[in-house]
Amino acid sequence: MAEQDAEEIRRILHEWVKELAAGLDAAEAPVDIDQILGLAGVAAHTVIRPAAPLTTYLLGYVAGRAASDSPAAIDDAIATVRRLAAQRGSSQLE
Repeated sequence: MAEQDAEEIRRILHEWVKELAAGLDAAEAPVDIDQILGLAGVAAHTVIRPAAPLTTYLLGYVAGRAASDSPAAIDDAIATVRRLAAQRGSSQLE
């Protein structure tokens, strides 16, 4: 991917996230695009491609639930996603 292409993709993603968050009345939502895409990539490459959106959806669900409980809960959920995906990836190599 050319440097311009990567910059254009990043610009489009940032615009989309801003527009989507505003449309969902969640403009204040902290969105770490790199971390979310990274987790989606982990799921896609260690489980199966369609696992990526399901993984990020469930992570979002947990984040929403955790928002009122504990900010650290989302960090725990991210760690769990990474651990489970790594286990799945290593078991498929055996």
